[in-house]
Amino acid sequence: MSGASDRLYARPVPCFEARPGAWRLAGSRVFFREIEVLRRNASPEILPVDAAVAISPVLAEAVGRAGASRPDLAGVSLAKPAIMGVLNVTPDSFSDGGVHEGVAAAIGHGMAMAEAGAGIIDIGGESTRPGAQPVPEAQELDRVLPVIEGLRRAGCPAPISIDTRNAAVAHAALSAGATLFNDISALTHDPASLEVARAAPALCLMHALGDPQTMQRDPRYDDVLLDIYDWLEARVLAAEAAGIPRARIAVDPGIGFGKTLEHNLALLRRLSLFHGLGCAVLLGVSRKRFIGTLSGEGDAARRAPGSIAAGLAGLDQGAHLIRVHDVPETVQAVAVWNALREEGAGE
Repeated sequence: MSGASDRLYARPVPCFEARPGAWRLAGSRVFFREIEVLRRNASPEILPVDAAVAISPVLAEAVGRAGASRPDLAGVSLAKPAIMGVLNVTPDSFSDGGVHEGVAAAIGHGMAMAEAGAGIIDIGGESTRPGAQPVPEAQELDRVLPVIEGLRRAGCPAPISIDTRNAAVAHAALSAGATLFNDISALTHDPASLEVARAAPALCLMHALGDPQTMQRDPRYDDVLLDIYDWLEARVLAAEAAGIPRARIAVDPGIGFGKTLEHNLALLRRLSLFHGLGCAVLLGVSRKRFIGTLSGEGDAARRAPGSIAAGLAGLDQGAHLIRVHDVPETVQAVAVWNALREEGAGE
């Protein structure tokens, strides 16, 4: 997976004060005054924004997109970081499989996350952990639809996202009241998904290398950051060509989905590159294996501190949404992060 060797990429270098000449990063509470110009097989070069945009129209376009505010996504304001609460209704998800498998338990947990401050509830009926086997569509529907319908009946205040690769599941979930189609395959798994996504109020396109059964078998990239940027750019363009505006799209680099520890760290360190796509940026790091590797914590359910640290690092790169299992703890951490950033934002 590689792009043109002479292409230039613009990564805003985050800063935290609105000094003269600073641009706000994608409407977030983070700013940038410099651009790290990236190119394959060449050393990065850091330039003032004005100098970078004068080099080429490609850089100017990316900088312009990175400096533009993002509209609400699925009815959720992105002016401050939003939290997506994970609600897996599966027996085999990597950290919470079986915990919320029953409909009543799942509805109760979804309501609790919304009341704790989750801006979106993301419901999944098929585990996509490394090595997971596909689930028949009928079984996936049986798992997710009663939960979506139950949350709607219970007056859930948060929008609902459906985490699926399958068009029929997404269509049924949207009809039942979901508002965001969150596809880990970025509409490549099911040929009918693009048509379903066209009618969805919001869409998330995620990068994954291969499928869950194969993605962690020696993943390789020419340049993990630029390869994934190019791939997501192609998927955004495909969605746009189908009539889905960027304002309705979030992108997710897919931490842990066909990535080694070093791949994951490289993406987190330079996450701000993806603002050049002109979409909201979603980051999912919660409880993932790389956190266990770095911390020595083998129990995924005990990785909340590491998950929060990685999530806040994403916010420092301008991420708009973070997808988490531990909602109350993350809400508390983000509230403190927001307070610390308010002075720099001049608010």
